[in-house]
Amino acid sequence: MSASLTYNSYGKSKVRLTKVVRTGAVHTLFEIDAAVQLEGDFAAAYTAGDNRQVVATDTIKNTVYVVGKENSFDSIEQFAVLLCRHFLKTYPQVSGAKVELTQSNWHRIAVDGKPHDHSFVGGGPQKRICVSKLDRHHFERNLDPDLDGGITGLLVLKTTESGWADFHSDRYRTLKDTTDRILASQVDAVWHYNTANPDGSAAYDAITNAALKAFATTYSKGAQQTIMDMGNAALAACSEVSSIDFELPNLHRIPFNLEPFGLKFENDIYVATDEPHGLIRGTVTRS
Repeated sequence: MSASLTYNSYGKSKVRLTKVVRTGAVHTLFEIDAAVQLEGDFAAAYTAGDNRQVVATDTIKNTVYVVGKENSFDSIEQFAVLLCRHFLKTYPQVSGAKVELTQSNWHRIAVDGKPHDHSFVGGGPQKRICVSKLDRHHFERNLDPDLDGGITGLLVLKTTESGWADFHSDRYRTLKDTTDRILASQVDAVWHYNTANPDGSAAYDAITNAALKAFATTYSKGAQQTIMDMGNAALAACSEVSSIDFELPNLHRIPFNLEPFGLKFENDIYVATDEPHGLIRGTVTRS
């Protein structure tokens, strides 16, 4: 039997960077988890154990910190692009770089109604994400990288104004129609920028706020419709985005059977379950 190497890439993941930007008394905090993948002329390392072209993953890790030190950036989108350009500029054997950044959610502590200059509180499990991809063809022609932003782990729940009815019926269906249920999910969304230099922080705020407003204020006939409502609102709120990919698991709240206790269920007592759960995906694209 013969075999050949048909694809390769490598890099460093879980590079955890904390950067404090000190502008006088006011400090800005970035806490970032970075993952870098490189493609290029590395086949010999796989086929012959020849590592001369390989940039060590430890070097990749060090680069994240040095580029973070030597450059100013206002958003993780800017930092991701800086890292991609660095690897293509520095290493001719690299044909492509992909940088994925995840930013932890910290908010300034409010003291007497004002945001504190240098003290922060965790803002929940949701995290801001971005992905930048750049190949040598685009780099050498000074073309723009592919750039996505997003959010992951955004917990949402509404206690009413949600239903699930008139769905397909056959011998396997046991679920009853309902026009009043809890809708709970953990939203993951990735948006695709139509510009190389977006205002990443403004886009994140506008998209998140618009999607949450749509979730809260629009009656949901199902998570599928909710994806469309959230996507329409988000695209209307941010012109720098061409499309948004959504993933909404349906984290069920199941009515608890109170009849054995002589009590009536009145949309009030539920069992929270997350396994198994429905998983709904959809992409909403600007027309």
